[in-house]
Amino acid sequence: MAHPSQLGLQDAASPVMEELIHFHDHALMIVFLISTLVLYTIVAMVSIKLTNKYILDSQEIEIVWTILPAVILIMIALPSLRILYLMDEINDPHLTIKAMGHQWYWSYEYTDYEDLGFDSYMIPTQDLTPGQFRLLETDHRMVVPMESPVRVLVSAEDVLHSWAVPALGVKMDAVPGRLNQTAFIASRPGVFYGQCSEICGANHSFMPIVVEAVPLEHFENWSSLMIEDA
Repeated sequence: MAHPSQLGLQDAASPVMEELIHFHDHALMIVFLISTLVLYTIVAMVSIKLTNKYILDSQEIEIVWTILPAVILIMIALPSLRILYLMDEINDPHLTIKAMGHQWYWSYEYTDYEDLGFDSYMIPTQDLTPGQFRLLETDHRMVVPMESPVRVLVSAEDVLHSWAVPALGVKMDAVPGRLNQTAFIASRPGVFYGQCSEICGANHSFMPIVVEAVPLEHFENWSSLMIEDA
């Protein structure tokens, strides 16, 4: 999760998020180089009194500053399109979970199991135990097996919501009457936090998302216990 005074993105917990971080660094480096060149040109124009007549009227320079931006845009667009298609790929998911947004909590239904579903409410500040995070902890976590493709079907019952977990590179709008889908693979075990990312009313800030990735054996034990309790 994010830390105080953190400047960069969260550590990636899925292959898609790793690609997004690499693309962010790639685009940021291009922006940095362009900014440096523009700043140098401005300083040179202001500080140097001599003028080169070939700069004021040169076909070669006009060709360069027409073609170069097009090349730079292509260098940004191609990796971006590749990641967009990767994010839409859903190949043979091992597990499907339906996430429903409500005012103001999430409910999860494991559609591969006959009777496995629960509501997930934020834990009030006064009920937190030492080590838990304010406004981020829930009474029931969405538990998934690590290193397995997981499909999430996202919808809402009342108003617009958005199911987002930054560390997994996942963000999908929850629209009433519409079923959207996204997918992720948790590449390591851990607890990953997210929040509703669409303003949905007075308690918009109080419907967090907690995804816990565990080894497959632990997931099977957890699902068996949840079904027995139900």
